[in-house]
Amino acid sequence: MTMRQSMTGFASVQGEGLGQRWTWELRGVNGKGLDLRLRLPDGIDGLEAAVRKATSDRLQRGNIQVSLRMQTAEDEGAARLDPVQMVAVLDALAEIEAAAMARGLSLAPSTASQIAGLRGVLRSDPPQADPDALSAALMADYIAALDAFVAMRTREGAALSVILSGQIDEIAGLTDAAEAELAARRDDQQARLTAQLSRVLDQGSDMDEGRIAQELALIAVKSDVTEEIDRLRAHVDAARALLTDRGAVGRKLDFLMQEFNREANTLCSKAGFASLTQIGLSLKTVIDQMREQVQNVE
Repeated sequence: MTMRQSMTGFASVQGEGLGQRWTWELRGVNGKGLDLRLRLPDGIDGLEAAVRKATSDRLQRGNIQVSLRMQTAEDEGAARLDPVQMVAVLDALAEIEAAAMARGLSLAPSTASQIAGLRGVLRSDPPQADPDALSAALMADYIAALDAFVAMRTREGAALSVILSGQIDEIAGLTDAAEAELAARRDDQQARLTAQLSRVLDQGSDMDEGRIAQELALIAVKSDVTEEIDRLRAHVDAARALLTDRGAVGRKLDFLMQEFNREANTLCSKAGFASLTQIGLSLKTVIDQMREQVQNVE
């Protein structure tokens, strides 16, 4: 069986290099088409276009959220003194000490390590990464995340295909059961019509025999469900063929569910026989269950 994809999936990949750490995340749910929503940091030329192309090359349907979180690696970059900030801090300390002495207060002298620990005196600037190298590293990890995402969707799709295949088989079985009931329904209809006709004739009705034949023929036409059964079988064949199709078939299956449901509704309305009505209701139940599963097929 062709490896079908579902539209539900998640993947996360972490990377590090060039003074940066990053995390890619992909989340997917079902959607009518491919709706790609990106949350990427600014300042990395060409990254968004590359992500969109790589994603659209691999996925055809689904609401996909892609996010990239980046931060400076804590152990990267050498600490250096900021002379301007240091002078500002020293001036502030001198002013504080002078104000304290004016009030008769004696402050303990500040050590160099204490001053260096004040905000902004020492700065750790990360090395400036080559933009092309950073973009290439990010995209390499995005491809890995995309591979993991597709793999999860494929695993979900394989399980989904098994469920759908079983539901199609169930619909086929119920269709066979409906056809098997036609003979019993025909005998029941004939008995009821004969009884009704006998009552009419016993009452001395002068209804024309030709008219009676026409009415009986009309009843037979209105209650005939052979076309519905034939179409249900055709829909079963179409659904099985779609499950083996290599392309995106979710929309086609969704349309087919509408056709299945239409035939099941007509079968119920024409049934006129308890057991056949029950089969029609069972068909509707399975079709509704299948429709829910189909909503997640790519």
